[in-house]
Amino acid sequence: MLDIRWIRENTDALVHALEKRGQDGGGARSMVDAIIAADEARRSHLTKLQEAQERRNAASKEIGKAMGAGDKETAERLKAEVAELKSFVQDGEARERELDEALRDLLAGIPNIPLDDVPVGPDETANVEIRRSGKAEVPNWAKEHFEIGEALGLMDFERAAKLSGARFTVLTGTLARLERALGQFMLDLHTTEHGYTEVQPPLLVRDEALFGTGQLPKFAEDQFRTTDGRWMIPTAEVPLTNLVREEILDAEKLPLRFTALTPCFRSEAGSAGRDTRGMLRQHQFYKVELVSITDAESSMEEHERMTACAEEVLKRLDLPYRTVVLCTGDMGFGARKTYDIEVWLPGQKTYREISSCSVCGDFQARRMNARYRAAGDKQPRFVHTLNGSGTAVGRALIAVMENYQNEDGSISIPEILQPYMGGLKKIEPARS
Repeated sequence: MLDIRWIRENTDALVHALEKRGQDGGGARSMVDAIIAADEARRSHLTKLQEAQERRNAASKEIGKAMGAGDKETAERLKAEVAELKSFVQDGEARERELDEALRDLLAGIPNIPLDDVPVGPDETANVEIRRSGKAEVPNWAKEHFEIGEALGLMDFERAAKLSGARFTVLTGTLARLERALGQFMLDLHTTEHGYTEVQPPLLVRDEALFGTGQLPKFAEDQFRTTDGRWMIPTAEVPLTNLVREEILDAEKLPLRFTALTPCFRSEAGSAGRDTRGMLRQHQFYKVELVSITDAESSMEEHERMTACAEEVLKRLDLPYRTVVLCTGDMGFGARKTYDIEVWLPGQKTYREISSCSVCGDFQARRMNARYRAAGDKQPRFVHTLNGSGTAVGRALIAVMENYQNEDGSISIPEILQPYMGGLKKIEPARS
């Protein structure tokens, strides 16, 4: 959420930022004008309310003076005025809450401001590659992951559909173990070498948590909701970032770095027809999440550090990848700048996103009221938040299957994962 004071002082800058994000000029101006009008209505009402409260207090004192002077007529008139002002103030406080909510709703629908160095463009075609690692090769026998998994007898989409419908997968045997091994390897790397604290968070959260990280209200249709009103997490970013909501942290304890391996649940609204085969886009998947809470001065450096931590996963797995900076039109709602790490998939003959690392500034912190107090500061400041995949476990499994596939249909296991697989070096077809 943006600072309303900043919006008042920088209306043209906000319009320009919204245009960069793909909003047409007229629409951007209308959105900003609506916010300014709502803020002016709220501020005008607060002024009237304050004036009424001040007059009520003054009139109450005047009643005592009039009574002391024996002026009953004035005292009665003042009492009537106080009663009328009391009623006005009571009604005015209810109106104040309505105006606050109206302004908050408008602010909640405005995306974050892109940093100046973010490339401007309408969609992924304007993303800019900044580095790549490894050699992207396509063996003559290269197949897609679902062809490999089904041929091995360890990946079953038909049975998953019987259980749950489309966009689910059943993994069995050594392939299920390989996915588990990937998650454990990532957690171990981030906790023992990268300084992240492992967290086992709730998988169900309240409205406030999704609002805090920006999934609500704008992206409600992308979420799964339970019958008791809770939400299934779309990513561990939600509970991990909200660990500091409504708190004032000691600046000396920053940065805080959290990681978690959790299931994630997404409705994939708007994805009809996209990646319907295989397990690239699922309703349920595992992901290792990275979240950092920093002060205002450290967030950009932390963004580079977090991205490097995610890249290290692919380096250890010896998977080819490239890193791109997203353009304004492809960037997430709450981000100021985002790096996507895309892993090479020889079966598809293309790179696909496996991690997205974003710096959000104080955008989420304002929604969560998460602050820190620096030494010597009288007033606390909003923290800065960052999040990234470290990485998506299911997509890492896909990448390992396709990059380590052999001509005979088996899958070699990356050396770094072999200890997690009990020393197993190759996955062969399941025995009947």
